[in-house]
Amino acid sequence: MLTLNYRYRIYPDATQEQRLIEWMEVCRSAYNYALLQIKDWCNSRKCLIDRCSLEKEYIIPVDAKFPNEVQQLNNLPKAKKEFPRLKEVPSQVLQQTIKQLHKGWDDFRSRGFGFPRFKKLGQFKSLLFPQFKDNPVTDLHIKLPKIGAILINLHRPIPVGFVVKQVRIIRKADRWYASINIQCDVSVPDPKPHGHPIGVDVGLDKFLATSDGAVVKPPKFFKTMQSKLKLLQRRLSRKKKRSKNYEKQRIKVARLHHQIDNTRKDFHFQQAHALCDAGDMVFMEDLDYRISAKAMLGSSMLDAGFGQFRVIVKYVCWKRGKFFAEVDARGTSQQCPECDGEVKKDLSIRVHDCPHCGYKTNRDVASGQVIRNRGIKLISTVGQTGTESACADDLPGVGENQSRQVSKPLL
Repeated sequence: MLTLNYRYRIYPDATQEQRLIEWMEVCRSAYNYALLQIKDWCNSRKCLIDRCSLEKEYIIPVDAKFPNEVQQLNNLPKAKKEFPRLKEVPSQVLQQTIKQLHKGWDDFRSRGFGFPRFKKLGQFKSLLFPQFKDNPVTDLHIKLPKIGAILINLHRPIPVGFVVKQVRIIRKADRWYASINIQCDVSVPDPKPHGHPIGVDVGLDKFLATSDGAVVKPPKFFKTMQSKLKLLQRRLSRKKKRSKNYEKQRIKVARLHHQIDNTRKDFHFQQAHALCDAGDMVFMEDLDYRISAKAMLGSSMLDAGFGQFRVIVKYVCWKRGKFFAEVDARGTSQQCPECDGEVKKDLSIRVHDCPHCGYKTNRDVASGQVIRNRGIKLISTVGQTGTESACADDLPGVGENQSRQVSKPLL
């Protein structure tokens, strides 16, 4: 079963937009109420067996069962009689809200951290429609229950043979999107190792450097917009909360954040496709960038978005039939790609100069070559060879730094 998500921009009118916002607030209230039941049940079990708390007491019977997903879903019809506003929202959308809460609860129990939090005003920004009898998407509209037809920018058609399974309506700043989940009953095998290998090293000095010598400068999306964002946030802080002027200014700040996010993601997709154009196998480091984001250069790490870039490269490689793998990241910058000798150097040294074999090149390019060599060793099998079929000198933003290192054949 092949499952894909296509996101489209939608344009609801004023009435439809107001109804969607009201639905999100109703779902937020249902989410918070269900979470309150879970928290009260958990707190009632924390009291000591021989004494009661002096601060607060939870009057819940001892034999009361935990408010699990099934119980809270069964309580929705009763709640609709007590709270008529719940009837305005489609029943399946309300059910998905409760399921979303318990999915977060299950993740908390499996990981041991990340207890679900209450949603504040405006923090619930999506609605999930999980089922449709007929295809709700046409060339110009998308039909939703109790809403009707909403204008949609179908910039790419849904492929033939795919069925729409569910639709998630998302609100970002003052813009609306429809994330359409489509499925097709086909089996797509994972790409096998073949062709020209490329090692990719990412960093703050250069966004990426490949083993073929391609170097891309970091665009720094957030830092270029930081002064404008600072100005808008300063104006927002001076507005009275919940006022109309406050809401207008808040939309401006959210719109700028959304622009930064879209620009960064578009750049990542361009670089991912350029890497797939340059080679048939792409290797990257297996790093946890969340740890680096907490260090001194955390803002620059978050601005580059290396984790998102790696996910996008993996997806684009799968979509285009290219092989992708992650290799061990330890010591990639302290190893010579030619003789595998150890060459210690700190971050201030930007040139790799091996004292053992005399190989000299850019530090980041040398790291990319080490990553490529490790990837080749990782997937090498008997009777399988790799040939150099492409170079990466056509990547956007590539400098003139070209390495003399060529790809080694698979052993």
